[in-house]
Amino acid sequence: MESRIGTPSVSIIIPTFNAAARIGECLKALAPQAAAHAAEILVVDDGSTDNTAEVVQGYSGVGLLYQANAGPAAARNRGAAAARGTILVFTDDDCVPMPDWLDSMLEPFQDPQVVGAKGVYRTRQKRLTARFVQIEYEDKYRVMAGFDYIDFVDTYSAAFRRDRFLEIHGYDPSFPLACAEDVDLSYRMSARGWKMKFAPKAIVYHTHPDTLAKYLKKKYKFAFWRVLAVRRNPGKAMKDSHTPQLMKLQLLFAPALMVAVAIDLAMHPRVPLSAVVLGAFLCSTAPFTLQAIAKDPTVGLLSPLLLAARACAQFLGVAAGLVYARRNPSQAATKLPA
Repeated sequence: MESRIGTPSVSIIIPTFNAAARIGECLKALAPQAAAHAAEILVVDDGSTDNTAEVVQGYSGVGLLYQANAGPAAARNRGAAAARGTILVFTDDDCVPMPDWLDSMLEPFQDPQVVGAKGVYRTRQKRLTARFVQIEYEDKYRVMAGFDYIDFVDTYSAAFRRDRFLEIHGYDPSFPLACAEDVDLSYRMSARGWKMKFAPKAIVYHTHPDTLAKYLKKKYKFAFWRVLAVRRNPGKAMKDSHTPQLMKLQLLFAPALMVAVAIDLAMHPRVPLSAVVLGAFLCSTAPFTLQAIAKDPTVGLLSPLLLAARACAQFLGVAAGLVYARRNPSQAATKLPA
């Protein structure tokens, strides 16, 4: 595979499953960018049962690989093994990259010490929950922008040096869903001292959860699987470059409120302890709420309620993840070499 003089060779990898209705927009956006960099595009079909393969084959120059359904982590690894580029760039089949996305993803690799890079989500959705999700991501990006190097690279807009990716055995396929396998890989890379950079100009457009039920289900699922990633990498439990510290504190809201209500019912204190817990929680939401109001007043005013719902879903996910890890100690302890 040839590339422009002075630039690395590039392979763009997209895992997919039953994405006939959406992957075309992704490939259409990538085609001119890939041509500009003489990059290959590899789609890994993870056992689709619809006509995803036919849609992909309609785009010239796109390589198509097949595997029996094994999950997105295994699909990404399959693409990495077949790739010819020295830089692997990943995105998802429901993402539509901006025209300068690939340029922005490759820019950090001008530094030979950089091993990985991460871009950002945007959305054009109008529903309230989706707008809240976008502001939530932007809050995390704000945290990430404060670090010279990061320790978290999401799969929707990710790039790695192929030799290092293969050296560390890529994504762990024991994560069966698109949940926390990117956390685990990032933490393992960080443990080796490998440098990863945030690329805020590398934008992909995405469809976020647009109802509260979908959003809370996703938060529960992410919290559940992240327990395993953190148990395998306990040094990241207290702090990473991706998670606002107040979000971790808010996880205590649900259990603290339950305990406070029980004490109030049993002891009838002069100042209800439940009111103290609610007041402390509202104070913890103030920074996010003020930022949200500046961007979207309606979302901002509703943020405390949405953050409370998020905290409850995440707490339940963490609790279930801990139970799962206890009942399945081999999976919770097993990890790829760091």
